[in-house]
Amino acid sequence: MCSMGDAQQRLLLLLLLLLLLLQLAGTAHQDGQRSSMLLKDMFASSHHKEELKDAIVPHDYMLSIYRTYSAAEKLGLNASFFRSSKSANTITSFVDRGTDDLLHSPLRRQKYLFDVSTLSGKEELVGAEVRIFRRGLQTPLQTAALYDMQVYACRSDRLLDSRTLDPLDSTKAGWEVLDVWELFKHQQQQLCVQLRVTLSKSDTEVDLRQLGLHRSGRPQREKAILVAYTRSKKRENLFNEMKEKIKSRERGEAGPPRRRRRTALSNRHGKRHGKKSKSRCSKKALHVNFKELGWDDWIIAPLDYEAYHCEGVCDFPLRSHLEPTNHAIIQTLMNSMDPNSTPPSCCVPTKLSPISILYIDSGNNVVYKQYEDMVVEQCGCR
Repeated sequence: MCSMGDAQQRLLLLLLLLLLLLQLAGTAHQDGQRSSMLLKDMFASSHHKEELKDAIVPHDYMLSIYRTYSAAEKLGLNASFFRSSKSANTITSFVDRGTDDLLHSPLRRQKYLFDVSTLSGKEELVGAEVRIFRRGLQTPLQTAALYDMQVYACRSDRLLDSRTLDPLDSTKAGWEVLDVWELFKHQQQQLCVQLRVTLSKSDTEVDLRQLGLHRSGRPQREKAILVAYTRSKKRENLFNEMKEKIKSRERGEAGPPRRRRRTALSNRHGKRHGKKSKSRCSKKALHVNFKELGWDDWIIAPLDYEAYHCEGVCDFPLRSHLEPTNHAIIQTLMNSMDPNSTPPSCCVPTKLSPISILYIDSGNNVVYKQYEDMVVEQCGCR
């Protein structure tokens, strides 16, 4: 049998254990509340970013541009080779902000408004066009006459461009493209163009509703867009350029989740690159995930890509495939003779290729841009 002292000791231990369990439960509850609040904040931030991104619907034209040029890049072809607008490396779409006058019928003319204030003065405009979606009619137009679609500058009534519409094609929906490059020479913040359609070889204006050009009830993807083709005057830097465009978004979103992601990434990469590699200079894998960087709120595509990086030693004798410079050869030779007096040459990218990025700028416009020097193709010693 147990003595009274042993029973008291057991009872005391049970009481202490009970108190400890209660304390742990309270702490866990507080931690759970804090974790729950943190998860709510993170979800709210993520949900806000998704709402912001989902609110901007890229037109099929911008998506097709991205798919075409990114596919060309994967084949090792220069995307600017396929671009007809004078080798532009940036294409920006601006959605029409105008509305039809529903009180007046027939609808003779339409004004299309575009806010182009986000276009940078550092970029050269090499082309601009308005793309207007014409809905297909249920029955073809009962006329043999052709139609002339004309677009004017709103204030000067200056004809910018025109194209012919065949009544036989009226049942087929499609985009009508009109050149408005000349308009940018006179206006830079708010562009306004006016559309009208006349019977061929006459000045008789046609009701735009009869041609499927009315704007009422249109989804976002069918709204008219102004497409500006620009060419950068200097080599683009992804971070420096986008820093200003996303500054407004950075102010309105919760910072801690994004900072934690970046800290975690830097720690992870720091451990990986902290060890001195003993392998010879060569190209290594480097998978970039824009979502982990916290950039998925403004980058539409791609959300990740293979960037690669250069890693390894440049020791004597240097291999010919590393294409060392004469200076790198001399430096490596000096290092092999006296490592303490001369550092070794560095393993760095010697050939890089571009990638296409489709993103949302600070004005909520969908932009396609080709960024140079994004993928390592070859490594060498320098």
